[in-house]
Amino acid sequence: MSDQSPAVPNGPTGAPITLRVGLGGAAASGSLYDRIGGAPAFDRLVRRFYDGVQTDEVIWPMYPQDDLEGAISRLSLFLQQYWGGPGTYSAERGHPRLRMRHQPFRITPEARERWLHHMHDAVASLELAPLDEAELWGYLDRAAHAMTNSFD
Repeated sequence: MSDQSPAVPNGPTGAPITLRVGLGGAAASGSLYDRIGGAPAFDRLVRRFYDGVQTDEVIWPMYPQDDLEGAISRLSLFLQQYWGGPGTYSAERGHPRLRMRHQPFRITPEARERWLHHMHDAVASLELAPLDEAELWGYLDRAAHAMTNSFD
């Protein structure tokens, strides 16, 4: 077992199992940030997401239309930092405090589902390896559910 290949020591045959990003793909090692292509990949993800958000009558009013580039930059920097990239987001804005930052907005289950719809489209557009997509999507789905703050 190398230090670059995550392995499970008790596979069905007793031999280590190497997790791979796709069928016959490379071993899943390093940060998601590095595996998917760093800052350019996250920038593409966030721009694609905001392309969809701008067409959505439910959630677009919650976004800073007079500072769209700022919002794009902040989300991209946050995701980059979360997934192992540079700590620029925290250096510029402090602790992410996601629930506090989202509290002023009425985030209903409908708004959450609209957000997830646009983010799912953006994630799919990256054409990631299955393991990387599942890891990224799992976090985004959990985060969206955690931000829901209104149920009426």
